[in-house]
Amino acid sequence: MRYLVTGASGGFGGYALDWLLKLAPKEDVVGLIRDPGKAGDIEAKGAEARIGDYGDIDSLKRAFESVDRLLFISGVPGNRQQEHANVIDAAEECGISFIAYTSFAHADLVHNMLSEDHVFTEARIVQSGIAHTFLRNNWYLENETTLFKHALKTGQLVYMAGEATVGWALKREYAEAAARVILAGNQPEVMELSADPTRYSELAQALEAATGKAIDAVDMDEAQFIEALRDEVPEQAIQGMIGIQQLIAHGDLEVKSDDFVLALGHSLVGLEDAVKETLGSQHLL
Repeated sequence: MRYLVTGASGGFGGYALDWLLKLAPKEDVVGLIRDPGKAGDIEAKGAEARIGDYGDIDSLKRAFESVDRLLFISGVPGNRQQEHANVIDAAEECGISFIAYTSFAHADLVHNMLSEDHVFTEARIVQSGIAHTFLRNNWYLENETTLFKHALKTGQLVYMAGEATVGWALKREYAEAAARVILAGNQPEVMELSADPTRYSELAQALEAATGKAIDAVDMDEAQFIEALRDEVPEQAIQGMIGIQQLIAHGDLEVKSDDFVLALGHSLVGLEDAVKETLGSQHLL
C-alpha cells in the first residue's frame, strides 16, 4: 500500500508526512512537492519525494504512479478549482483507490469566501467514483497568532464575532487526523473535524492562563477593529481578517462533532496548552 501526501513541504503536509512515517512503513510513504530543491528534505525523513504541480496535470500523473491512497491537501485560492480538478483527474487515471481531502467546516451548508472551492472539489471527487473521506477542518489555532501578538502587546484580544463559536485546534492535530484516516481508508464519507465550540471570550481566558498576563476580550465593530490593528497589520491583511471574523460571526464555524476524536483515537490538547504551544512555536513565550 503506497500513501502520497500532497504539499509535503508545507506546514500541514509536513506534519501529515511525519505522522505517516511514524505509522506506516517508510518505503510506502511518498511526499509530493513542487520545488525539486526540497526533495532532499523529504528524503532525509525517509519518504520518497516526487515532483508535481497542481497546475500541471502531466506532472501529477507521473507523481501518482503506483500510489494507492492520496492525502489531498487543498491548494491556495486563485485558480484552485481547475488545479483541484487536475488532481482528481490524475488520481482517477492512475487508479488511486482512496482520497482523503482537506475541506472546510460544513462545506455543503455554508456560503462564504472559503467554501465555494471546497464544494466544487467535493463534488468532483464524488463524480470520480473514487472512495473518499472529506476532512472538513474547522480552524487552526495558529490562525489567531496575529490577534495573540496584539493581545500580548495591548492586553486586549480584539475580535468581531460576538458570541459565535469556533472549533480551534492545532494544525498538527488536524494533520495527525488526516494521516490516520488515510491509513485506515474506511472512515465515514464526511468527518467534521472540530474541537469543542469556543467563544473568543473563552479564548482570551485561555491566553491569560497560558501567559499569566491580564487579557480582556473586546468585541469590536469593523471600524474599531481596523483602528486597533492598523499600526501592526497591513491593510490588505486586516481586510482578510475582517472577512474571517464575519464568517465566524455568521456561525459558519459553529460545529459540534465527535469526529475529530474518532479520527485521532485520542483526545485533543486542552485549549490552554494548545495556546501555549502556539505561542511557543511563534516565539511569543
